[in-house]
Amino acid sequence: MKRVLLLAAVLLLSACGGHKTRPAGTVGAGPSSSSVSDDLNKPQSRRYRDSHDSVPTGPLDLDKLTEPVPRAEPRSLYGNKSPYTVRGKTYRVLPSARGYDERGIASFYGNKFHGYKTSSLETYDMYAFSAASTTLPLPSYVRVTNLENGKSVVVRVNDRGPFHDNRLIDLSYAAAVKIGIWPKGTGMVRVRGIDPSHPEQEPPPSSVVTGKHSGIYLQVGAFSEKDNADQLARRLRQANVGKVQVSDTRVDGRRVRRVRVGPLSDAERADQVSRRIEDMGLPRPRVAVD
Repeated sequence: MKRVLLLAAVLLLSACGGHKTRPAGTVGAGPSSSSVSDDLNKPQSRRYRDSHDSVPTGPLDLDKLTEPVPRAEPRSLYGNKSPYTVRGKTYRVLPSARGYDERGIASFYGNKFHGYKTSSLETYDMYAFSAASTTLPLPSYVRVTNLENGKSVVVRVNDRGPFHDNRLIDLSYAAAVKIGIWPKGTGMVRVRGIDPSHPEQEPPPSSVVTGKHSGIYLQVGAFSEKDNADQLARRLRQANVGKVQVSDTRVDGRRVRRVRVGPLSDAERADQVSRRIEDMGLPRPRVAVD
């Protein structure tokens, strides 16, 4: 029983928090990972054979890979604890992927995690179409669309991560290649949940393309009082962190004034500006892709 509890605790924290994390899969198309010995009793700093992530040197033949077909599956016994806390931040797992529709920054992970266990105790295969999420239940299915080129892929979510404030989802290497997140490393995406019990509701790829005008914004605050929003906007402009926008929206029937910085060119720039805003003593801003 002690070993089971330890295993569950380790798996809960198994995803990385940087540009590249690790999802899992069931169908491989690359080198065998059977030689990997994954000791879950080791700390994360010593668990993996590589200290840094990387990608295969050879080309990936996407024609040999098949996207997963969404199907109803029971929840994994591992990786679905809710709430859970990583690096001081608490996350809550959603009851299902039904109705999930978010935009944000996607990253990917590869060689370092290939053959190792994910949070759901499956083995990560970077040649399978899979992904990691902090809030979607394990397993679940989503369609991920690259907002910059319209390419999309269906992935099976079976890992936790990315534990990076400015990332929405981590894709397997194969999924990242298919929609053009690799080799850049990150990209703006739309992630929509798929309900396997109602496959007819899953939109075709062409209906989720939003065009090339999406941009990354950092929402620094949202206020009901105009003076508070204007005061924060002035402070950000004086710090010269970028273009500052104040706009009205409605949340739960209430008028709210949002203070955002952007649009920003890419994820790396968003990370830089986020750090500058935090250095001003402000909370870490929330990423929004519009």
